[in-house]
Amino acid sequence: MLTSEQSIVEFDRGRAIVDRLTQGRHRHYIQYADRMLSIYRSGIGQQRRWIHRQVESLFTDEPDCPVRRIEAFCRLLDDRSTFHTDAHGQASHMRMAVFTKAALCHPLVQIPDRLFEHSEAQTKARLASELGMSWDQVEQSLYTDVMAYQRLERFDGYVDAQALLSRYNVAQLQVCLYRAEHLVITATQDFKTILRYAKLARLLLEIDRLNTSTYRITLTGPASILDRTRRYGVSFAQFLPSLLSCRDWQMTAVVQTPWKGQARLTLTDKDGFRSHLAQPEQFDSGIEAALADKFGTERDGWRMIREGVILHDRQKTFVPDFVFRHEDGTEVLLEIVGFWTPQYLALRRATLQTFRDHNILIALPQASLRDGAVITDRVLVYKTCVKLAPLLAALESFRPKS
Repeated sequence: MLTSEQSIVEFDRGRAIVDRLTQGRHRHYIQYADRMLSIYRSGIGQQRRWIHRQVESLFTDEPDCPVRRIEAFCRLLDDRSTFHTDAHGQASHMRMAVFTKAALCHPLVQIPDRLFEHSEAQTKARLASELGMSWDQVEQSLYTDVMAYQRLERFDGYVDAQALLSRYNVAQLQVCLYRAEHLVITATQDFKTILRYAKLARLLLEIDRLNTSTYRITLTGPASILDRTRRYGVSFAQFLPSLLSCRDWQMTAVVQTPWKGQARLTLTDKDGFRSHLAQPEQFDSGIEAALADKFGTERDGWRMIREGVILHDRQKTFVPDFVFRHEDGTEVLLEIVGFWTPQYLALRRATLQTFRDHNILIALPQASLRDGAVITDRVLVYKTCVKLAPLLAALESFRPKS
């Protein structure tokens, strides 16, 4: 993931135009990408700052490469790398020990004499011996808590140069969505898959049925969230590659400009962006299996049904996160609210009213409740996660009293 400082986007007549490397204008970037991958593959043991300088040097004579683009390349390559870090917080202790001992011999010189008698080489050798390490090991350990000085241990890389450039294009779209106020997706063929991805990301959404096969999904953007905006923004941006792996959709995002105006970012599945994720079927099967393992095949007579249920009331649509069915035939639809705004909670209350003939259970975070809020039997309150005991108790409340 890129940061806002690595975003390149222009705003022109109400449109957001995100930086994109194209086959026509940037065909020569394939060579740059190959060389960047080579720098990282051969850079095992080198410091991050040295590797970044090598990448920067590739673009010295390239007229069409802003600094932010180079920084974005380095960030994406770093994301596929493993650097040696100060996992146990020893670097500061090492510096204190080395500098304290070295201070007793100050100043250090290359060739000692009567005035300056402490040799740098001999002092380093003595300090290394006292620490039970070679001097190279000491030097490598001094600044492992500083990112620039961390050394590359492994590079998983990208399949090829084209994959790196494709990832760059998608990453620029993602970071632009940090500014989004809301995003509207019109979907047909892969509607259920798109919706599943949005729910797995815990995004705030509303669904409307436009006709028998077309749905509109409206997602609340990070710029409209009151709290935990960074965390929600990351989840929002991470949803985009999932969307790109689906078919038959159109997207329009309203994003804030730096001068507090608005611009539109439009995208469709025909625009040629490639997702770096696995195909939806492979990705979803693992997620659903994990959820099924947590609840089990059956618990106290309740079974969790994986297949989604879609409720309709004219254009209004409700799709729960989970469906629980008891052996006596009782069925309960569960929706878990993670991120929230007062407006979103109001919409959830309206949903309960619209579909009041169904057994719907809404799980709300405790932080979303106002003082004196009345908790009904259709609301399950949780702190950090929904636990099985209160969930089962809430499900039981829907069964016939007899």
